Amino acid sequence: MNQIISQIKEIESQLDNQARLIAVSKRQGNEKILEAYNAGFKRFGENYVQELVSKQEELPKDIEWHMIGHLQSNKVKYIAPFVSLIHSVDSFKLLKEINKQALKNDRVIDCLLQVHIAKESTKTGFDKNELVEALKTGLDTLPNVRIIGLMGMSTLTDDENEIETEFKGLKTLFDEVKNNNPELPLTELSMGMSGDWPLAVKNGSTLIRVGSAIFGKRL
Repeated sequence: MNQIISQIKEIESQLDNQARLIAVSKRQGNEKILEAYNAGFKRFGENYVQELVSKQEELPKDIEWHMIGHLQSNKVKYIAPFVSLIHSVDSFKLLKEINKQALKNDRVIDCLLQVHIAKESTKTGFDKNELVEALKTGLDTLPNVRIIGLMGMSTLTDDENEIETEFKGLKTLFDEVKNNNPELPLTELSMGMSGDWPLAVKNGSTLIRVGSAIFGKRL
């Protein structure tokens, strides 16, 4: 069996019923994506808008594309026609722009609100207070976006206790937000990457983002 396919099957065999794998294909050639696609896997994540648009144009149109990297407001228009889920909504300003571009494309775009859970200040996202405020700030005025969950990135560290604490904290916040906003279809919690996804699944992740463990070295 092809190495990429066997890695996907190995990871998926370790997921519970609630968790799904997103194969992170950033800086990977189209031929690698097609290997997975031709074996029946269609859920891929990209970090960069230009690369995502290029791949969407060149690859089969039934691929489910996830935007998982930092997204600038002025680039939303390029992915609005086709993106399946935006994981990295880190400001209300960005949410408004997604709504604007979704409306132009006669779509409702599913989004996750990114929460800052790591110790690194370089990682973006809402803190708890900003998140609560964003949810109060008139989502009903944004009919072309649908908030379906939260996303977080753990601290880059070998300390599994630190990572697990961050994941547990995000799961607690997710449950709190879900309880306080019953009108929102909050079903997804995106956390966990190649180095820490087992801990993420253990603590309630529904979407894990795994790249190098599947595809190997990037271009």
